[in-house]
Amino acid sequence: MMEKLLNLPVVASEHGRAVDQFVVLVHWLMAPLFVGWLLFFLYTLWRFRSSRNRKADYAGVQGHASTWLELAVVSFEGVLLIGFAIPLWARAVDDFPLEKDATVMRVVAEQFGWNYILPGKDGKFGPQDLAFISAENPFGFDKSKPETKDNIIAVNEIHVPVGKHVIMNFSSKDVIHSFKVVPMRVTQDCIPGINIPQHFLPTKEGKYQVICAQLCGNGHAAMAQGVVVVEPQAAFDAWLESKATGGGPATSFE
Repeated sequence: MMEKLLNLPVVASEHGRAVDQFVVLVHWLMAPLFVGWLLFFLYTLWRFRSSRNRKADYAGVQGHASTWLELAVVSFEGVLLIGFAIPLWARAVDDFPLEKDATVMRVVAEQFGWNYILPGKDGKFGPQDLAFISAENPFGFDKSKPETKDNIIAVNEIHVPVGKHVIMNFSSKDVIHSFKVVPMRVTQDCIPGINIPQHFLPTKEGKYQVICAQLCGNGHAAMAQGVVVVEPQAAFDAWLESKATGGGPATSFE
């Protein structure tokens, strides 16, 4: 009911409902706070109007009602934090699926687009080294290794199977970006030099826009061309077969 009232976006991941429920709880707290503080503000304007208070009172408030009110608000916020926010965060951080049961990939952001690297059928990415980086091999894979030969690199559009966990490892080639897919309730910063894992379970087929939630330069808006396509396993397998192999194409987002 409250979700409809707030007009929240469609949910397409398993954990998305819990995120929305937390958003609803926060709004239930904010609604009485907003009304209460507004009424208090109007009351103070009336109670301490100049026509009634010709002389300033330097003693101030003598009662403790405001103290108890503030303690009540802090207690409610503590319940939200300890009872809902921390458990929700803990599930996202601690309950990682096994890689053998998930679609594993690396997401490398850059100005101004998204690179997705998948390990291919052998499940291995292959070694990388700065010495191998070139215009044709921007991610520095050792193409002489068999693990690298079936690597798949997709640009801006990534496909994932519905009903199967997805593990994404985020990083960046240049500045800080932020990978955000609203229907999946996924937002993760992509930071140069750091690998940050994130996971979700897509539950609804469709094509979902990827946006960058961090201002990353003059071409920031171009990051919104990214999409995540959620489809049946058979369609995902066919998509994998259709992609180029051997470390993938060089990328250039201008």
